[in-house]
Amino acid sequence: MEKKTHYDSIMDRSKRIMWQDDCYVDLQSTSSSQSSHTVTKGSWINKHQDQLQRFITSPFLEGMLTHLKKVGVLSSAEETRILKAGQIQDQVNTLTTIISGKDAQSSDTLRDFVEKSDCPEAQLILNHDSMVEAHKGVLLRRYEQHRDRDSISCSKLDITSRPLLLVDGLSDLQQKEHDLMQVGATRGGKRNHLRQLGLDKLLEPLTRVSLPPRVSLTAGVAGIGKTTWVRHFIKKWSQGSVCTDVSFVLPFTFCELNSLEKLSAERLVKLAFPHLTEPSLVLGGSCRTLLILDGLDEFHCTLNFSDAAPCSDTKKEVSIEDLVTNIIRGNLLPDVAVWVTSRPGVASLIPGGLVDRVTEIPGFSPADIQIFLDHHFSEMDYASKIWAHLRSHKILMVMCYIPSICWIVADTLMYIMQSETQENLPRTCTELYAHFCSMRAEVGEPRGRESVKMEQLHGSNRKLFGNLGRLAFYGLLKHKYTFSEQDLRAYGIDLLSIQSSLGSGVLVREESTMYTAYRFTHLTLQEFLAATFYYVSSKRAIFDLFSESTMSWPKIGFQNHFRNAFQHSQQAEDGHLDVFVRFLTGLLCPVALKPLAGLLTLGKDDGNQKPWAAGFLQSHLAGGGCVVSLRAVNLAYCLQELQHTELLRSVEEDLRLGSLAGKLSRAQCVVLGYLLHVSPECSEQTNLTGSLNYTTVKCLLPQLLYCSHLRLENNHFKDDVMELLGSLLSAKDCHIQKISLAENAVSSKGAKALSRALLVNRTLTSLNVQKNLIGAGGAKRIAEALKTNRTLTKLILCSNQLGDKGTVALAEALTINQTLLSLQLQSNSISNRGMTALTKALRLNHGLVSLNLRENSIGVEGAKNMAHALQENNSLQNLDLTANLLHDEGVQAIAGAIKVNQALTSLHLQWNFIKSSATKALAQALRSNTTMQLLDLQENAIGNEGVIFLAEALKTNSSLHTLCLQGVSAGTSGAVAMAKSLMTNQTLQTLDLRGNAVGMEGAKALANALKSNRSLKSLNLQENSLGMDGAIFIATALKGNHQLTYINLQGNGIGESGAKVISDAIRTNAPGCMVDI
Repeated sequence: MEKKTHYDSIMDRSKRIMWQDDCYVDLQSTSSSQSSHTVTKGSWINKHQDQLQRFITSPFLEGMLTHLKKVGVLSSAEETRILKAGQIQDQVNTLTTIISGKDAQSSDTLRDFVEKSDCPEAQLILNHDSMVEAHKGVLLRRYEQHRDRDSISCSKLDITSRPLLLVDGLSDLQQKEHDLMQVGATRGGKRNHLRQLGLDKLLEPLTRVSLPPRVSLTAGVAGIGKTTWVRHFIKKWSQGSVCTDVSFVLPFTFCELNSLEKLSAERLVKLAFPHLTEPSLVLGGSCRTLLILDGLDEFHCTLNFSDAAPCSDTKKEVSIEDLVTNIIRGNLLPDVAVWVTSRPGVASLIPGGLVDRVTEIPGFSPADIQIFLDHHFSEMDYASKIWAHLRSHKILMVMCYIPSICWIVADTLMYIMQSETQENLPRTCTELYAHFCSMRAEVGEPRGRESVKMEQLHGSNRKLFGNLGRLAFYGLLKHKYTFSEQDLRAYGIDLLSIQSSLGSGVLVREESTMYTAYRFTHLTLQEFLAATFYYVSSKRAIFDLFSESTMSWPKIGFQNHFRNAFQHSQQAEDGHLDVFVRFLTGLLCPVALKPLAGLLTLGKDDGNQKPWAAGFLQSHLAGGGCVVSLRAVNLAYCLQELQHTELLRSVEEDLRLGSLAGKLSRAQCVVLGYLLHVSPECSEQTNLTGSLNYTTVKCLLPQLLYCSHLRLENNHFKDDVMELLGSLLSAKDCHIQKISLAENAVSSKGAKALSRALLVNRTLTSLNVQKNLIGAGGAKRIAEALKTNRTLTKLILCSNQLGDKGTVALAEALTINQTLLSLQLQSNSISNRGMTALTKALRLNHGLVSLNLRENSIGVEGAKNMAHALQENNSLQNLDLTANLLHDEGVQAIAGAIKVNQALTSLHLQWNFIKSSATKALAQALRSNTTMQLLDLQENAIGNEGVIFLAEALKTNSSLHTLCLQGVSAGTSGAVAMAKSLMTNQTLQTLDLRGNAVGMEGAKALANALKSNRSLKSLNLQENSLGMDGAIFIATALKGNHQLTYINLQGNGIGESGAKVISDAIRTNAPGCMVDI
């Protein structure tokens, strides 16, 4: 390569031709040619070493060895040595080592054999690198033109910051619903995914033992960035940054394929990439090739995987749809990797068994939207104003999940703010898109111009706008989203006119060596323009507008056409007309039509259409089946676009107040389904406590799928409802992460339905079934599910009559399950037997972090077993043994364990008949323990002696943050000892001494301590007989203490007048401290 660089620097490229890669023949100098040829002879093997090892196959090597042996270059012994070297790469390496050790003639013989061979292997050895570099150069030049359109200059939001999500196939929602309905139902949230994949991992095996995917599918809604991802990948690959083991990347768009009818695989490659003169080398499997098929949803043909004629010959010409089908099926190009991108609905047409890997592109999160706005609209505080508007209009916020719509929304809102007041900002999607079209028509018009009529301003655009609407409408009916120049002419669109600001603003031109096509800036813009065409045309049409070229029964009057549009929308199984009818409804609102006044030919409006449409929609809300489908929910979206929101606001208010009980008719259920998509009240948690019954749950079931935190408490649910909810949690589309079924009437049978769901559910992390009736039988069923479930991290089974039998079953599950983090078993009549089983499990379990065993019947034996477990377990951090029967002996055992345990951070032991001797043991443990942060000994008669033990321990302990000593029979001496410890301890933040007898002297001692202590933030001295003087001591001490943020002095006989004096003093001395007095 140094020789080549030298020649490049001194020779005129125009007078050289390529000869065997980088060996040049100078047309003006024979000596240079001979010199170069001599150099190449000696270095040919070294130069082609990588290609020889990479492309030589066993049959080719066998022929090579036979030839070399025949001409005397290799001996029989050397041939045997090569064949015994091991793998094919080792054999090639041995061969090249042997040949390199011989004279130059041997190397020439090997080179001559390769050069004279017609095998693909030989061609790749000789030409691979030059072919690849030339191909990369072509792709870089071809995709350079897309740089400005695809790039987002904010580094936090570029493609590399949003890796692909590896998912387990497509969900039912993705396969059956409109893009915006998918986004609305999930509120723009990410699907549960297996892992993230960056560009460099796109074609990699997932594990060391798995194979690379042959067919990869990347699905995403329109405008999410699929093509941007593809272009970015191509650029990175062409620059040598990713997938360096891939020799050739062959990108095609389905727009290109639409222009073809019948051809072979090799001819397809020749058409798209004329520089690849030997497609068989690229497609033959000798080198790794990636075929990209971008935008399956834009393909005008239908892929028929059941009836397509099989074809395995790369030279055979077949129809374009059969060609694509056979490539994906693997009949054609079985050794070529295939990457398909598509909107989800069309992607589902590919049989799942043919796809090895399914990925999704995540959209913008709310944080991403804010970053986007801050980066692009920082001047004049536009970003914060746009963000505030989006937050108050959730439907617009959800749409911004899609990056390309985020651009439309932000640009339009900023444009409006530059010319109008913020009160006029659009509140609906129809208003927004009307302003967008008006903006595109006005681009280029000078600001500050004299007032002119809108008619004059938009006159040149009206015809174009109408023809674009007609193209959009009939394209939408045919599921057609890309258009040829012939299509545009057929609808009266002049190619020159689309170069105007309006035309270029709504249509995007795509072109390559094979085709020129046009598409709307975004699918939603096509739907909006289609709605404008239908709105205007339906006022004068006398035949069905849905029948473009066929006769139909007369339909006269706007209302008949409006009904017809909704009938088609409700009957469309894929919901592809949902957004169209939303826009159509929105156009009945005068405020949405106002920006389009100069672009549409509008007759007089008698003002009756809007109330009529509202009545029409509400009548359809009440009708329909018993289950609320997304088609029904779309009616509520239409009411929002119509800005007829009385019913929507009424249900939202009841939802906010928790007063939905008895009010959920079918119409209200439909509206509730809509609110589950867009209401801020439902974005974090959906609170339907005390609101539902079996009928309403069944009605709402499909919409509850997409809630993240679902509260269904106190609904008197019985086992029949659990069957419904079990099916809900078992669904592939389930997004529920937390569900609370507390305070219902669920029995063992209902628990069985929940346990079946836990076997397959992959999203639920928290299940609350407290205060039900599942019993030991229900606990056993849930325990069986826990043995295989790997997503649940929190399980609340308090007050469920589990007993020891149920507890033993759960303990057995804990020996296997290592993902459950929190288990709450309060009030379940658990005795030493159940405790023994749990402690045995804790010795094996390394996942559980929190265990709640409050209000059971655990005695000394159980406590001792827990102590043994704590000496071995290093994961449990929170242990609650409140209100059991531990006594001093049990607590002493636990204290012994705390000396060596370095995991436990909180220990609740209130109401356990503990006295000073056990407290002494705990205090001794605190002297050596370095992890305990909370110790709760409330309502145990430890007395002054016990408090003094603890106070001594606090002088050396540096980990305890919270100490709860409510009602422990402490008096003045205990308070004085605690005060002394506070003078040296600088880590305790919360001290609770409620319900003791600290008295005035104790208060005085604590007050002195507060003057020097700088760690205590909360002090509770409620009901401690402080009196007026004691309270004054505390209040005065706060003048020198600036850390305390809360103090409670209630119940200390201060009186109202004294309370005011004390309160004023505290506010003066410590204005940041909240006081209860």
